Parts: sequence; C-alpha cells; structure tokens
Amino acid sequence: MMIDHAADLAVVTLDVGDASQAQAADAFVASHAAGMPFHRTAWLRAITAATGHRAVLLAAVAPSGDIKGLLPLHHVKSRLFGNALVSTGFAVDGGLLVTDDRALAPLAAAAIQLARDKGAISVELRGGPAPGGEWSSAEGEYVGFVRPIAVDDEAELLAIPRKHRAELRKALANPSLSVEVGRTDRLLRDHYHVYATSVRNLGTPVFPAKLFKSVLQHFGDDADLLVVWQDDRPVSAVLSLYHQGRAMPYWGGGVADARQLRSNELMYYRLMGHGRARGMTHFDFGRSKAGSGQAAWKKSFGFEPVPRVYHDWAADGAGRDVNPHSAKYRRRVDLWKRLPLPVANLLGPMISRGLG
Repeated sequence: MMIDHAADLAVVTLDVGDASQAQAADAFVASHAAGMPFHRTAWLRAITAATGHRAVLLAAVAPSGDIKGLLPLHHVKSRLFGNALVSTGFAVDGGLLVTDDRALAPLAAAAIQLARDKGAISVELRGGPAPGGEWSSAEGEYVGFVRPIAVDDEAELLAIPRKHRAELRKALANPSLSVEVGRTDRLLRDHYHVYATSVRNLGTPVFPAKLFKSVLQHFGDDADLLVVWQDDRPVSAVLSLYHQGRAMPYWGGGVADARQLRSNELMYYRLMGHGRARGMTHFDFGRSKAGSGQAAWKKSFGFEPVPRVYHDWAADGAGRDVNPHSAKYRRRVDLWKRLPLPVANLLGPMISRGLG
C-alpha cells in the first residue's frame, strides 16, 4: 500500500508475513552497520505473536525497487498507559534505518500520519537518526554499554577491572555453580522463574512467558538461554540475541542471593566466552538508566557508558510515561516489590503487555 512519497522515493508498507518482502527487509537490515535485531522482521512477528500488538513496517523504496530506508513499528495499546506507535515494541533500540538521508523525512512523516489516523496517538523511536521537524529528542536519560570481546577467557578476565574481577574469581572457584546453554523448554521455564523473581524484586511487572518463547522461536539459532545453577537450583539466567557480530544479553536476572553467590558475574563472563565461540566480536550489555546502580555495575565490569538518543512525537506534545523510574510510578514500584511471587506472575503480564 502506498502511503506517501518524496522526490523519487516512495514510502510503502511491507507485509512482514510475506516471505519475499520480509526477506528483502531483513537483507537491508543485515547489510546496514546500524541494523539491530529490533529492526528484523523476526522481532516484529515475535512481538505480535506474543502480545497482539500489530506490526507496521514502513519502507522507503527507490524506483529501482531497492529499499533505501526502514521504520519498523508496533502499535502498542494499553488502557493503563495509553496507545503509541513504537519502534519497536519491547525493544531498547531501533528507530529509523536509512542508507539515503532523503528517506528520513518521508518515513517520519508517514509515521506521524499513521499516528494521526489512529487517533493522534504518540510515536516513540528508540534510537536511530533524528527525524527533525516536529519531533523532540532526549539524550542521556539512558546509556548503552558495548565493548569488544577479548581473544580468550584469560584476556576477558583481565579486561574486567580488578575489584570486579576479584568477585568473579570467587564465582569461578565455587564448585556448586555450573552453567548450561541451550533452547530447551526446561531452560525456558527456569529462565522465566529466575527472571520473574528478579523483576518482582525490582518492583517491575514481569513480561508474559510467551514473549520469551516467541522470541526464541522466531529468532531460531540467533537466540538462546544461559542458566547458572547452584547445584540443582537455577540462580541466574539470561535470554540473549546474536546479531551482526554482537552477543546481546537481553532479558536476564538473578534470584535474591545471586549477589552473594556472584552468579550474575559468572553468567555474563561465561556468555562472553559463549559469544566468542559463536564468532561474535562485541558484547552489547544493553541499556541502563543513567546514574543507576545497574549502570554503575556494568561500568565496574569494564564497560563505558554511551548516551542513547530517543525521539518522539505527540499531537499535543505529551506522549506516554512508561518510565519505571519516574516519580509517577515510584509508589507502584514499592507496592509491587511486596507482592507474593505467584500474584506478581499472575498480574504482571497483563500490566507489562501495555509497556511495550
């Protein structure tokens, strides 16, 4: 379907369920240095399958048929948090991806038109170049952490600052701790238990279990699980993505005594080695709130923070507030931490689905 055009570039919607159109979009993402897993049609399909949020993939196409830009979006609907077009749902990066700067304005304009057509909802772009014009940008609220993976385990250990390295050595010397990597249903269940416990303790509603299963299914070998065991008890776990040379731990956490066991340190160290064995060259530690304890922890692991830039548009100038660190939600966070885990796991997916 034709939406808009500028100069000789036309903006069209691609059907992520059509094999040939999806293949063309994914080839564009794979060839782009700034392409992320959140631009891929696998991510769009996985989020839609797990949450029902409809995917819209805008493409700027030249007369030759070549794609010059993409903007993947999810229409996230929530009675509690409001509606928005998000690039992309449940992602920490994404946004406009272009090889021709002329594609920026028409893709951004098409997104705004879609938002107006859906009732003047807001648009959120989590990364990518600035659209300009009516859009606002925020830099530094979140920071990202990426560094090269060392050549071997010993070099990786030495790349970690001394104080944190000493903590990791304690985990490495603990005979009760072991690590398993895979994609089995058992690991998926153990990962969800650990992750749900971790986010409840942080005061955040857990995502639906089928979200993690859907991402694993749609990404195939480009996603897996790593679980750290204390004897036969899972204590730390992470679901990771692999994309264009990057190992990307994405959804991870630990149980209450993971800190004492240093099992999270062991988890990420072993994941670096696993990524190296898979041929990955960089470790992408994801984003954290600037100034947070999580950001400080990642820095102590030998990663330097780099500001993330997000862009948004809203008809009335006020978009959604889905930041769990905002003052508006602090009381809710404190209450959530007190919920029994079964209750949190029952209510959390219904709430978090709208965070997108």
